[in-house]
Amino acid sequence: MSDQRPRQEFSGLRMGAPFGIPVYVSWTWFIIAGFITISFKPVFQSGLPGISDLGAYGVALFFAVLLYGSVLLHELAHSVLAKIYGLPVRRITLYLLGGVSEIEKEPPTPGKEFMIAAAGPALSLGLAGAGLLVYNFVDGGGIAEVLIWQLWVSNLIVGVFNLLPGLPLDGGRMLRAGVWKLTSSPSRGTLAAGWTGRGLAVILVLAPLALSLMTGQSLDTTQLIWMIVLASFIWMGASQSLSVARIRARIPQVNARALARRSIPVTAETPLSEALRRAIEQHAGAMVVVDHDGRPLAIVHEAAVQATPEHRRPWVEVGSLAKTLEPAMVLAADLTGEPLIEAMREAPAGEYLLVERTGEVYGVLATADVNRVFSGV
Repeated sequence: MSDQRPRQEFSGLRMGAPFGIPVYVSWTWFIIAGFITISFKPVFQSGLPGISDLGAYGVALFFAVLLYGSVLLHELAHSVLAKIYGLPVRRITLYLLGGVSEIEKEPPTPGKEFMIAAAGPALSLGLAGAGLLVYNFVDGGGIAEVLIWQLWVSNLIVGVFNLLPGLPLDGGRMLRAGVWKLTSSPSRGTLAAGWTGRGLAVILVLAPLALSLMTGQSLDTTQLIWMIVLASFIWMGASQSLSVARIRARIPQVNARALARRSIPVTAETPLSEALRRAIEQHAGAMVVVDHDGRPLAIVHEAAVQATPEHRRPWVEVGSLAKTLEPAMVLAADLTGEPLIEAMREAPAGEYLLVERTGEVYGVLATADVNRVFSGV
């Protein structure tokens, strides 16, 4: 399953970096490894007559490791193709419900989106086919034969399940690409695949209940619990995708000039009370610290100003409340949409100095003002 998500800190075990892509194992993987070991122990014990309980547990644990090795190959297929297309891949994570490839940018075309999404299921189905072929040449009913049988069946299930047409599954990304291609709108593709994903989540829970009612057979509680877990995963992933789509729909509204605050120049030793008086007088919403030649040095931090008690403001110099301007905090005043968001993401800050192409200061862009564009999404 491929994914695009905001950067966040991560806690887990780093297992290596094949093809230059860091691979991590979440601590939650040990939960599923234990569950698989316990669940498949009877399967291997029945398929391997005479094996001890300890031996059956050992084979089941080995199967869990091999299965997640297949999941890693599935994710590598997504990530390697993304890198071939020039998209940065932050890492691959193996966790409780499978794996995720953190691709940091969306594919530029629906065709590339489709190919990246399809690469994972194609590899899983290829592993299933190869496993079935090998199984037909293995005789003797030993550990290898039983493991190969379970692995090819598991890869078949993984491949088919990921082809279901709903986000966040790979089939959902393929559906998104198809709608994107037909409508020339990636947002419409996301909406279609996101709502389909929510529908799949509901079906996963209702299907076993309906089957039990129609056949009169008792419901397998363990199976129902796992269906609910999978459905919750799909519902949350689909909902997150729909939220991202709503956010992206507002990105064109982000315009540096339209959101800029008028600023006034002040020297570092100016008392805060005096600087605020000038700002009010000139209807300015920001203050830029300049040197004696008028060159901008820093931006007075709004939160620091608000945190300063009014009775202390005559004794506080604005320079002590300002953040020194770094090159990345100086943005072109004509930036809009995705380029503006990307520039802010590269250098997180509370305020940015906007300048004209001639170098003249246009104003100050506050991150809080940009965030208000997306409030309520």
